[in-house]
Amino acid sequence: MFEDIVRPEIKALKAYVPGRSIEEIRQEYGIEQVVKMASNENPLGVSPRVQRTLADHAGEAFRYPAGGNPRLVKALASHLGVPAERIAVGNGSDEIIDLIIRMTTVPSRDNIVCYRPCFALYPIQSQINGVEVRREPLPDDFRFDFGKLLAHVDENTRLVFVTTPDNPSGYCPKPAEVRALAEQLPAGCLLVVDEAYIDFAPEEGESEDDWSLLHAKDCPANIAFIRTFSKCYGLAGLRIGIGILPGDLASYYWRMRLPFSLNILAEEAALTALDDEDFREATLSCVREGRKVLFDGLKALGCTVYPSRANFLMFAPPKGIEASDVYVGLLKKGVIVRALKSYEMPWNIRVSIGSPRENKLFLDGMRELLGKGA
Repeated sequence: MFEDIVRPEIKALKAYVPGRSIEEIRQEYGIEQVVKMASNENPLGVSPRVQRTLADHAGEAFRYPAGGNPRLVKALASHLGVPAERIAVGNGSDEIIDLIIRMTTVPSRDNIVCYRPCFALYPIQSQINGVEVRREPLPDDFRFDFGKLLAHVDENTRLVFVTTPDNPSGYCPKPAEVRALAEQLPAGCLLVVDEAYIDFAPEEGESEDDWSLLHAKDCPANIAFIRTFSKCYGLAGLRIGIGILPGDLASYYWRMRLPFSLNILAEEAALTALDDEDFREATLSCVREGRKVLFDGLKALGCTVYPSRANFLMFAPPKGIEASDVYVGLLKKGVIVRALKSYEMPWNIRVSIGSPRENKLFLDGMRELLGKGA
């Protein structure tokens, strides 16, 4: 009923498939102890300082937030070292991605270019907005070949999306490669660099600037950056996205964004999170250590493990063992990981870096499933 009034693009749409929830697995398998290592959330949870802030400001939830979230914009400008006029914030980076697409593309004329696989929202939101999606398959090692990506670009390409570090592989290109890509794009084409996982890219002794062009003096003017509070800051449930947009694009973003899409509690939490450097450093340390533990542990089990600069690892089970069997086997043991069928890679699995306890539960489960003993 009423299907005849639904746009063809929406009828053809494949919905985003999220990771499964802890409660869902408890009910399905009748087990109480369940850990979630599927959605790349913060292994330390929510900062105690942020928890206190949320409690302190809960009584203000009846108020609308200030239009344009000026306090958060000012704090982000100072924290990131960029002009406030370039900052956009929204209800998760999903909203920023959607509005950038709607802001810059003309339906049925323009196109966007991205990789396959990639973060699902790039093609989904483009399709919703009636914009053609052109995709370049990633090679077996998941390293970016920007020359092949550029082959899809023409005079009607308005946006090229690149995730760095990439999801779901964790691969991170050098900033010089990203700069070269931006410099080869035609006039009127924007490179959108999604840096949701950039906090985790530097190893000990490296800096964020070793992996991002955001602060580079020679950063091309046609790059938009996207960041988030969901990962390193542990605020995925509050939905807080950040855009650092070139030129005057942020002013157009604010004209389009729904007036109060970033709620008052989320804004207060974000302000506290930016100031909580101890929690951020503890998160980075936990992820770096856990990433090595899981990488070494999976390699020792005979898995193919892909090097990662993010807070997750992608791996394939040993030859002769189906990824789907490993995925279900882990669920039955109370460990939720991410099956990658929705990324068109049913032979691979993605596991988020957890706390030391969660990492041990995962590796113990893998040893049992692969017959290696716990």
